[in-house]
Amino acid sequence: MSKRFFFKPKSNLLNYFYHCLFGSLMSIVFGLMVLISCHKTPTEPEKEVPREEKWGIYELQLVTNEIKLIYSSADKISGLRLNNNGDKFAFSQKVGGNSDQNEEIFTISVNGTEVRRLTNNNIMDVYPAWSPDDSQIAFLSKGEKDLDVFVMNVDGSQARKLYDSGFNDADIDWVKNWIVFTRNSQIWIMRNDGSEPRQVTDPPKAGQWGNANLPFGDYDPRLSPDGAEIIFERLVNDESPHGNYNFYVINVDGSGELALTNNGYTQGLANWSPTGDKIVYLVTAIADQGKYDIYLMDADGSNNKNITPDYFPNNFLCHSPIFSKDGNKIYFVGEWW
Repeated sequence: MSKRFFFKPKSNLLNYFYHCLFGSLMSIVFGLMVLISCHKTPTEPEKEVPREEKWGIYELQLVTNEIKLIYSSADKISGLRLNNNGDKFAFSQKVGGNSDQNEEIFTISVNGTEVRRLTNNNIMDVYPAWSPDDSQIAFLSKGEKDLDVFVMNVDGSQARKLYDSGFNDADIDWVKNWIVFTRNSQIWIMRNDGSEPRQVTDPPKAGQWGNANLPFGDYDPRLSPDGAEIIFERLVNDESPHGNYNFYVINVDGSGELALTNNGYTQGLANWSPTGDKIVYLVTAIADQGKYDIYLMDADGSNNKNITPDYFPNNFLCHSPIFSKDGNKIYFVGEWW
């Protein structure tokens, strides 16, 4: 009896202790659940690409991947370029038809206002490039037989021929006192008054046709912000009908040529960041698989990566990526396929 009496009070005491402990723990758990429910972050809405017409000018935030539609058109937009002040685009757009002769030069503010048509003729006008002080725009215009370099005031007045090599002159860019361009599938440079043209690159098999849609050679030169280097893409083989290209940089005097990539993607239209430490460009295909994605790499070719957000749909194609003036955004042309 005494033994049972001895253990029974102890057992009751333990049961009471465990009951209190369990009750306290449940109170703590319940309190935490209430606290979490009161401070729960709402589910972030799924990002979507805004859409109006087939073509548009878009802004992509590099940190947040947020996207904004700046301008939309049913007509094809190409050759997007930002002025040096960072507040206005120049681009070409087809007007009233789909032939080359319908390409005209436009400008628009980065907020989507003040759309202005600068050329109005029956000649193909494409590939605008801003002067360093933003007072003029160089562009390509097709005369009787080939593309020549023209220049006009920013309001479209006083358009005049600046340079005619006798061949197709293409892919122009203007930094400081120099304009770079493509001629005979080579990179050339001249003064901004059209004088002293000289060849910068000498690619293998330049101008020779293979199985790709362009001849072997160098294309789309862009001068670095300090005017010291040129980046361009080179058609290195024709295993793909779209062409297999790699990026190169070279000093403006033709020295120090250096390959930045060695993947042979169908890629091009590289543009420097305002500080010259980054390069944004477009990959349109890898082998026979279409992409139209935006890529970013350091100026030495390192940290090369696809920055196209995952939420971009497959029928949304990217073109002409360029940096904003502060380097925190990418502007590009979007096409709904």
